[in-house]
Amino acid sequence: QTIALVGENGSGKTTLIKLLCRLYDPTSGSITFDGNDLRQFLTEDLRREFSVIFQDFAQYSMTAKENIGMGDTRKLDDMNQIRAAAMRSGADKVISSLAGGYDTMLGKWFEHGEQLSYGEWQKVALARAMVRDSQIIILDEPTSSMDATAEYEIFKNFKELATDKTTILISHRFSTVRMADCIYVLATGKIIEHGSHDELIAANGKYSRMFEMQAKAYR
Repeated sequence: QTIALVGENGSGKTTLIKLLCRLYDPTSGSITFDGNDLRQFLTEDLRREFSVIFQDFAQYSMTAKENIGMGDTRKLDDMNQIRAAAMRSGADKVISSLAGGYDTMLGKWFEHGEQLSYGEWQKVALARAMVRDSQIIILDEPTSSMDATAEYEIFKNFKELATDKTTILISHRFSTVRMADCIYVLATGKIIEHGSHDELIAANGKYSRMFEMQAKAYR
């Protein structure tokens, strides 16, 4: 399934993601996977099954190919996999326009490096998540600097191509969120509502009010 987490800033969305990835351990209670506490798994094995792009993603002063390949270092020289991931994220068009293509050095640390816009870096970071053969892909507002149309198209294509994965999405744009199979609404560290977009609209609760507030801006 594709899962969306929504809620106001400070509601606990990113904290929940970091708990799932064991960047934190819970101070009470537990997180289980098929009934097994996450702390029973080797951390390295657990994290291998997650691909995560946070809002403050890394921008490596490496070639475009290496920036994407760092998502799975075993594929650093696999151009077919790297280009496929870039096409899914929208980065291929950006990289292909550079003088050196995928061999172009990104950033300004080194001579002849090409600096990308923040939105272009986001597409590269998304490709880095997609090149990894993990069971769960987590996107924590990585497209926040893209316009709404670009974000919608990326997630629409991404959902179609990630049918064999579990995808967890955090976004403040309801045009994107409504594509999720199930939406969880958080407030002050708790899940207060969950369901499909249509179910949550019909429930006339917090999600419905948040959606209506955003929808008014587009009318």
